[in-house]
Amino acid sequence: MAFELPKLEYSYNALEPYIDAQTMEIHHTKHHGAYTTNLNNALANIPGAPTNIEDILREVSKYPVAVRNNGGGYYNHNLFWKLMKPNGGGQPQGDLADAINRYFGSFDKFKEVFSNAAATRFGSGWAWLIVKADGSLAVTSTPNQDNPLMDIAEEKGKPILGIDVWEHAYYLKYQNRRPEYIAAFWNVINWDEVSRLLKS
Repeated sequence: MAFELPKLEYSYNALEPYIDAQTMEIHHTKHHGAYTTNLNNALANIPGAPTNIEDILREVSKYPVAVRNNGGGYYNHNLFWKLMKPNGGGQPQGDLADAINRYFGSFDKFKEVFSNAAATRFGSGWAWLIVKADGSLAVTSTPNQDNPLMDIAEEKGKPILGIDVWEHAYYLKYQNRRPEYIAAFWNVINWDEVSRLLKS
């Protein structure tokens, strides 16, 4: 069963002025599209490979590097699009807010820690808010298209929030000003989806 490029739940210009339409369209159709195609190609000659991307990533060390790179790219972007929405931003509520306060002290402190993880990730990669095996929350970052689900990750957990800090995610609008892109991201976060992932 081939993996498919998901459709976005909003238009390419829906996240403006924070993320521009041209970046969204290229990012979705070209970059995410290529990860999807290349993942299918990488798995084509592997008999018995799981059809669930999370199952593949949890044992990704067993597979060729093309599965790691493109499987990560496929999963990470599937999640990323859902973590943003038009008129997003603000602050989380309910259980998610309580958990952030418990593990980071305050929302502002969490925002500082997460933004710093994204800003200081050298080269290309992602910053994440994860739920660890013991139920605690932590911020981590990964290189390239790795993620905390992978058995090769330095810090493992279930991603519930992530930001793409590859240059293709922001360069057309922000050029080398990654911190400005990170600051803009807080205005489009879909906290309802983050809360859903926390409870799932």
